[in-house]
Amino acid sequence: MNEIKQGGNESNGARAPEPKRRHWVLIGLALVFAIILILIVARKPKNNGNPSEEASQPVTVRTATAHLGDMGVYVEALGTVTPVATVNVYSQVNGTVEAVHYAEGQMVKRGDPLVDIDPRGYQAQLQQAEGTLQHDRAVLAQAQMDLARYQEASSQQAIARQTYEDQRLAVEQDRGTVKNDEGQVSYAQVQLSYCHIKSPISGRIGLRLVDPGNVVFSGGSTSIAVVTQLQPITVVFNVAEDNLAQVHDEIFQRASLPIDVFDRSQQTRIASGKLLTLDNQVDTSTGTVRFRGQFDNQPLSLYPNQFVNARLLVKTLKNVALIPTAAIQHNGTQAFVYALNGDSVKLHNIAELSSDNDIAAVSDIAAGTAVAISSFDKLQDGSKVTVHNAPTPPAKIPATGDAGAKTAASS
Repeated sequence: MNEIKQGGNESNGARAPEPKRRHWVLIGLALVFAIILILIVARKPKNNGNPSEEASQPVTVRTATAHLGDMGVYVEALGTVTPVATVNVYSQVNGTVEAVHYAEGQMVKRGDPLVDIDPRGYQAQLQQAEGTLQHDRAVLAQAQMDLARYQEASSQQAIARQTYEDQRLAVEQDRGTVKNDEGQVSYAQVQLSYCHIKSPISGRIGLRLVDPGNVVFSGGSTSIAVVTQLQPITVVFNVAEDNLAQVHDEIFQRASLPIDVFDRSQQTRIASGKLLTLDNQVDTSTGTVRFRGQFDNQPLSLYPNQFVNARLLVKTLKNVALIPTAAIQHNGTQAFVYALNGDSVKLHNIAELSSDNDIAAVSDIAAGTAVAISSFDKLQDGSKVTVHNAPTPPAKIPATGDAGAKTAASS
């Protein structure tokens, strides 16, 4: 009996902490619920039971005024600077390089000396050809003198007619020999001239490829100099075939279309030129047509194979409404603005004609109309507004040629 009581006491001692645990769990859940309730009440908007009170509050906006101006319409594409001519100069004779007359990166003119090759062997060949020519000319002169005597003797029937005819043909043979010798002399002179290599074009020469003492060979695969023409220079860029029609029409109406090229950031204009020509077919793999523009490149700001952003002026829009691009909103494909109407705004549909960074040319809006340029997340058709600033015109449009509409072109 004592053992049973003792076991019962142990069982009661193990169950005693359970009510305490449950008590603390309930207290913790109550605290969590109270915290959540406080957070919900704190975040609940205080509108005194009127849900439309917040919507009726005026929206503070900034505005700008539409005004008339001119804007260019451009076709823009990625282009590559391409020199008009690039000449790889090779040796046309065999020999040892005696002198190199150019410095790396030097600007050279057509006819400037570049490299001298040992000319002694070709001078000897020229001298030999000239000696042969001199000998054969003397032989021809002797044959002509004999022909004159034979002709007189034949007229007096002092010699056979055949002797005269044989001498006449001998003279013709000697004349052919002299012509052959003259050709040999000319060839030797040309070979000798190849020993003094001159620049074939005006431009900038590349890095040095040979040094005095090097042996060069005729027909070798390694060039001895590379000259690239830099003035003028061209830019080749690809224009989408969708833009070909309007560009084609403008080309027939005007002698040439102006082109500006910009750096990678499209912020700095590098050079201005004109459209030179366009390719005669569309590239079916890209759906583009290659255009080539020409630039004077007087400051040498364009470098061969340089990537630039080309912008071709197609036409200029005259007296169109200009507004900040920040004012234009879109509902699908339809563009619209919020026009100021007293103390409220009215949704007004427009058509975008062109744009240039922060300025856009639009139609279906009158000059002098104030449009909202901020707080669009709070605006609706008919929303009450408070103008934060007096309506002011947008930034002044740069002169045509400095800015214009951008029409993306595939490249």
